[in-house]
Amino acid sequence: MRLGLRLPQRLGVDLRHDLVEAARTAEAAGYASLWTYERLLFPRTPVEPYAGSNEPWPEHSRQAADPLTILTVAAVATEKVRLGTSVLVAALHTPVQLAKTLATLDRISGGRVIAGLGTGWATDELRATGATRADRGRFLDETLDVFDAVWGSDPVSFRSPRVVIDDAAVLPKPVSKIPVLLGGGGNNLGRSTTSKAVQRIASRADGWLPVMTTPGPPGAADLRAGWDRIRQRASECGRDTARMQMIVVGNVTFTDRPAGPDRAAFVGTLDQIMDDVATAAEAGADELIVDLNLQDWFTSTHQMLETAVEIRDRAAAS
Repeated sequence: MRLGLRLPQRLGVDLRHDLVEAARTAEAAGYASLWTYERLLFPRTPVEPYAGSNEPWPEHSRQAADPLTILTVAAVATEKVRLGTSVLVAALHTPVQLAKTLATLDRISGGRVIAGLGTGWATDELRATGATRADRGRFLDETLDVFDAVWGSDPVSFRSPRVVIDDAAVLPKPVSKIPVLLGGGGNNLGRSTTSKAVQRIASRADGWLPVMTTPGPPGAADLRAGWDRIRQRASECGRDTARMQMIVVGNVTFTDRPAGPDRAAFVGTLDQIMDDVATAAEAGADELIVDLNLQDWFTSTHQMLETAVEIRDRAAAS
């Protein structure tokens, strides 16, 4: 299983200097990929709690620097690592502009981009860009349709309720087809009674970006069940499932002492975090994204990177 690292975007990061250090350090340490996430704004009185929980929005979310700008810096600072988003909220973007930006980044990086997309959850963010929660799935599907059109050969003609392209060149094109992965479902997808997320990933995407929330054998079993459902449906759609990837997200929070048996995945001591890395591999993940942006006790990006390198070294040695 490969390891990827989410780049620092949070409050307190020195964007002018830290990003280049982070990208180069991660590549030198053997990380296979670098990732960014999207958070558009930080409402003082949000419409809903954070990310489907009952918790308030965490302080570190006051800043999430623009994900595609961050990846452009990383593209120039590195040579080999892949560059991914986990995830961009489709409804926050104009589809043609997003397709063009991703294609440009893919050209700059020499074909290293992975586009991770999702529907989003924050009403405050959706309203800021003129969308609603009811638009989320429709706008994501439309964005995928636009990608297919404008990343194909010119001239491009396309029509949807929001987008009209009439016999036009849309350049630059990606180096090759950019892999598009979709988030959604997490550990619960294996138990889900709805097939909407499964159907969209299976029929439209090159893979799945679940957040691992349950540790140990139950968490591995749930992820495997969700991934099996996706691949089964993809096979029924006539797709080559061998070319699809499951890239798991691990949102790390360290504790001073071992977390109890009811802990969430990637919450605990370093030894417990490494157990969760092994669980992701057991679940069949092709790659694991290590996200240290949530960690409040890091005093500097350099300290964060020391921990990231230790995680990578311990994973390589296991």
